[in-house]
Amino acid sequence: MTDIWRLPASRIATLIAQRKLSASEAARAALARLDAVNPRLNAVVDYRPDEVLARAAAIDAALARGENPGPLAGVPVTVKVNIDQAGFATTNGVALQKDLVAVANSPVVDNLLRAGAVIVGRTNTPAFSYRWFTGNQLHGRTLNPRDAALTPGGSSGGAASAVAAGIGHIAHGTDIAGSIRYPAYACGVHGLRPSLGRVAAYNASSPERTIGGQITAVSGPIARTVHDVRLALAAMAAPDARDPWWVPAPLAGPLVPRVAGLCLRPDGLDTQPEIVAALHDAAERLRDAGWTVDELDALPPLKETAAIQIGLWMGDGYEAMVRSAEREGDPGALAALAGQAAIGAGMTLEKFSAALVRRATITRQWQQFMERYPVVLLPACAELPFAAELDLQGPEAYARVWAAQMTMVGLPLTGLPSFVVSTGMSGSSPVGVQIVAGRFREDLCLAAGEAIEARGVPPMPVD
Repeated sequence: MTDIWRLPASRIATLIAQRKLSASEAARAALARLDAVNPRLNAVVDYRPDEVLARAAAIDAALARGENPGPLAGVPVTVKVNIDQAGFATTNGVALQKDLVAVANSPVVDNLLRAGAVIVGRTNTPAFSYRWFTGNQLHGRTLNPRDAALTPGGSSGGAASAVAAGIGHIAHGTDIAGSIRYPAYACGVHGLRPSLGRVAAYNASSPERTIGGQITAVSGPIARTVHDVRLALAAMAAPDARDPWWVPAPLAGPLVPRVAGLCLRPDGLDTQPEIVAALHDAAERLRDAGWTVDELDALPPLKETAAIQIGLWMGDGYEAMVRSAEREGDPGALAALAGQAAIGAGMTLEKFSAALVRRATITRQWQQFMERYPVVLLPACAELPFAAELDLQGPEAYARVWAAQMTMVGLPLTGLPSFVVSTGMSGSSPVGVQIVAGRFREDLCLAAGEAIEARGVPPMPVD
């Protein structure tokens, strides 16, 4: 058999269900792969092999009794260190939280376990999950398995690095401004930011989130195949009463025309030639699969949307964020907050209220637009993946990073799902595209993603 760690999650689940592979074998393969590559990558920062093997043995025992442990039975997965997993510290990459040990699982962890997954480890994030670069003073820096000179992305950089390198078959990530999508883009895998309300999330270990985070942050899957993303989403999206934003929406909606809009430079984004080429290529792949793709000059607002999103995220409790970052002393977190001081420090109740009002208008514009174009194809980022630590190279470099990430930052404000599909390589750098669909139409994102994926992606996992 091919190395087990190379197989897609769907194949692992099928083999285990058919009793052709044991969950214990899959777990041992994942742990061996972790031991082989993680010392260099530092993608997984907390794991307990004995507990992993015990969980796998329990699944094998359930199968032996004729029980069905779930659609992910025995599949090795990872979860991010910013969600609660009972008995583990919810560090969020912060030394101040190294002893913040969860006493209960988050809904995401519970739903993965109910689906039969085996959690092999917890993945790294930048301090406070503020950056598109992954490193912190508690766990250290994570490398990109494609090219160590490039960022693995952030804040779910450990998650994307792990799954790209074959440490687990599915990774959990979180996204408030690109933290699932950008790491997937940077590491050459696929990452889905679900609609707000699709995946239940809650950390009992931490204070309730402010409203900005509540209405823009989500959890979602990163994987090496679109089918595995689909499988993971179904598991993660199970109901949980602890999240008041969760919505019992079906995973598949009504049939719609296979029509997509292509926008190369939304709101004047300075999209680089390699990205333009990837978008044209993806559009042709969709056309080959029977889609109609119209090239558009403009979309509903994104540049303004990104500014509002930053205000709701960083302006909602900005002074407290700065005090915590100063206590932590993390250079990346301090740079992120300082770079947005003009928005964050100047947030008033009146401005915050106006931002929420404007959010409703912009979301309406996007929803109405998507009645004509059920799928939109646009840049994931204006540039190829950034050089490692670029955002710490001074104000000009910092501004360049944030300008290039306009679509990453802006789309969460709308609550719509968005999906980054890796399409290939440009030299040693991964490249991909971003797909947006209507609210709770992740199925359309995935359908378009499968059509694009079928015509070529980078080699996965990275050997």
